[in-house]
Amino acid sequence: MVTIQELFDLDHTLAKDYLARFTYPWEALKGIKDFILALGPTLGEEYEEVSEHVWVHKTAKVFPSAYLGAPCIIGANTEVRHCAFIRGSALVGADCVVGNSVELKNVILFDHVQTPHYNYVGDSILGYYSHMGAGSITSNVKSDKQLVVVRDGAERVETGIKKFGAMLGDHVEVGCNAVCNPGTVIGRRSSVYPTSCVRGVVPADSIWKDDGTVVQRRA
Repeated sequence: MVTIQELFDLDHTLAKDYLARFTYPWEALKGIKDFILALGPTLGEEYEEVSEHVWVHKTAKVFPSAYLGAPCIIGANTEVRHCAFIRGSALVGADCVVGNSVELKNVILFDHVQTPHYNYVGDSILGYYSHMGAGSITSNVKSDKQLVVVRDGAERVETGIKKFGAMLGDHVEVGCNAVCNPGTVIGRRSSVYPTSCVRGVVPADSIWKDDGTVVQRRA
């Protein structure tokens, strides 16, 4: 439940062909910057290069106090609200919300993703219609600075990378003030309770409770 095909519908991102090269989503993290630099000049007249290597769709709304660091792409009908800080290497899809005081770095946000209030999202991929509640963050570096390992029960998957936040599948809901620890992978249609401290793999169609218990979502 941790492969790209299991987590995401690739028809809802400009990164479809790029992501399809890989088996696991974290394999794409190292190349996001170069991918955006190559994609930007091909986007056509619907996008405007508002500064060097920063492309914004003409229907997007970027508030005056927002900072767009290069390289980045902001999709159609997306809102980048006051004091948002996009540090760079960010592909933000269509119909997204990047809210007040949100920070993005080295990320892919599929279409209809919402990071609306005080979120930090770094070295992460957020699937179609995923949502992060106010104050929820991705922690992208381990406290011991060692390489990140994805843990799925007794199984350990070595990623070989130091910076890896979270992979949120399509339609994932992360509650307010939750922390997704390095190497978190959350399957499609799963939810995380507010104030949770999440780590490892959360199966699809399940609920992570704030005491770490995981239960299957009822139909």
